[in-house]
Amino acid sequence: MIDSARLRFVIVGGVAAGASAAARARRLSEHAQITVLERGPDVSFANCGLPYHIGGEIRERAALAVQTPASLQALLALDVRTSTEATAIDRAAKRVQVRSLASGTSEWLAYDKLLLAPGAAPLRPALQGIDDRRIFTLRSLQDMDRIEAAAGQARRVVVIGAGFIGLEMAEQFVRRGLHVTLVELQHQVLPQLDAPLTLLLEDELRRHGVELVLGDGLVSFAGGEQVSATLRSGRTLEADLVVLAIGVRPESSLARAAGLALGERGHIVVDEFLRTSDADIYAAGDVVETHDLVDRSATSTPLGGPANRQGRAVADHIFQPQRARAYRGGLGTAIVRAFDVSAGVTGWTAKRLRAAGRPFRTITVNEQHHAGYFPGAQPIQLALTWDPRTQRVLGAQCTGLAGVDKRLDVLATAIAGELTIDDLAQLELAYAPPFGAAKDIVNIAGFASCNARDGLVDPLDELPDDAETQIVDVRPAAMAKAHPVHRVGVLNIPYRELRARCGELDRARPVVTVCTMGKTSYFAARVLAQRGFRVQSLCGGLRARLDPRSPGKLPTA
Repeated sequence: MIDSARLRFVIVGGVAAGASAAARARRLSEHAQITVLERGPDVSFANCGLPYHIGGEIRERAALAVQTPASLQALLALDVRTSTEATAIDRAAKRVQVRSLASGTSEWLAYDKLLLAPGAAPLRPALQGIDDRRIFTLRSLQDMDRIEAAAGQARRVVVIGAGFIGLEMAEQFVRRGLHVTLVELQHQVLPQLDAPLTLLLEDELRRHGVELVLGDGLVSFAGGEQVSATLRSGRTLEADLVVLAIGVRPESSLARAAGLALGERGHIVVDEFLRTSDADIYAAGDVVETHDLVDRSATSTPLGGPANRQGRAVADHIFQPQRARAYRGGLGTAIVRAFDVSAGVTGWTAKRLRAAGRPFRTITVNEQHHAGYFPGAQPIQLALTWDPRTQRVLGAQCTGLAGVDKRLDVLATAIAGELTIDDLAQLELAYAPPFGAAKDIVNIAGFASCNARDGLVDPLDELPDDAETQIVDVRPAAMAKAHPVHRVGVLNIPYRELRARCGELDRARPVVTVCTMGKTSYFAARVLAQRGFRVQSLCGGLRARLDPRSPGKLPTA
């Protein structure tokens, strides 16, 4: 075993995983030789903040440069080499070939332990016209500078891809006063979520002038006075600049050339201690394939949080192996803001569970983000998935105008701790009127899930549109008249009148109860079920299908 005081630790890639590993390694070993190789001119910069500088929310560019080579040398005594590319790995001799991008000269660096943390690159498909200088991707500070400069001369922008980065870019371009068209191949924004949880986001984007083009994909580009983007539908969009935000691919070519094991999508395969198929070579960050925390299947999680934790775990295993703990895996917990609306996900969505053929149940609930009687209460919506056999929580999605991050964090912790829906119902969460409610929406999701499991309610995801089903709208008459439910067989019986008027319903026909938030329709379903009706309740209410601030017609599609 090599003495850690003499160990040569070479790290390929700075930013998140590489910088985290280097900092932790130095704190564990003052005398180890630690070399960080970064292909770009910057090391340890806040890449998640890049869109917000383009939009002006982060005013100072220097705020994004977390550390410089000089500061890392002064603070941690690291040998940081920027504009230096690792070009080959000689595993037998335990050395890596590096090339200076400034001088073009190459040399071999010996290592005892090697960490590959080169990250992932934005996808740039081989389409006609893709090389137009006005078509950008965003990964580095230099990319950010180029987009910012182009935006200063632009009026119209097209963003391709409505995932997390695409939404951030659309928001920030609007902040600059630009006209933004957002194109997404799927029929919804933020395809990582189930569609009902994205409706509020879509409305918010439209309210701020973003033109949404959904269910349409990119075919080609053409140059001219403006960039022309041709879509599958045949529509052509004109723009002064285009940003591609359609995903990333792992930068694993160095690992491939060295003969390291790769997964189906090209990620480097690692064990629980982030070791590759070569025990002296580790990998971390966006380039790796780790395990899903829910079912231990192979997954990749290209996010800053997991990358930082993985880098730390690598250093721990190298420099204090007896104390090192395995990297457990990821959940893909992520959140995005579009103007006043936030949305996020942790664990498995209903669409993902359905695609995997895995049994699950789901519930959607609505509440205020803190006590409704306290000024400023904002609507929040939460969808929960769980295992019908074990009742273990499998995933959660949340959207709203405030408090989304708090609930996602609680639920990510619940999934990691393998909590059940009963556990959620019993969670003791911080409560005072300005911060939450005596029954938080997380508790309510637990209550509703337990009710469904115990047969107290039969939740329905979509309203039927047939002559057989009796749809009972239990909202007050004025609300039902102002915002009617456009379905066959709707009867408005306000909840307060239901017990006296249930004789108006045919006991031989099925009944579905409907309200705004889903709570009153549950109460109504309990009243009717105990009177012999076959009854279901619309899960999450109409709010799960409408903008809660300006409810209109229930979608008929």
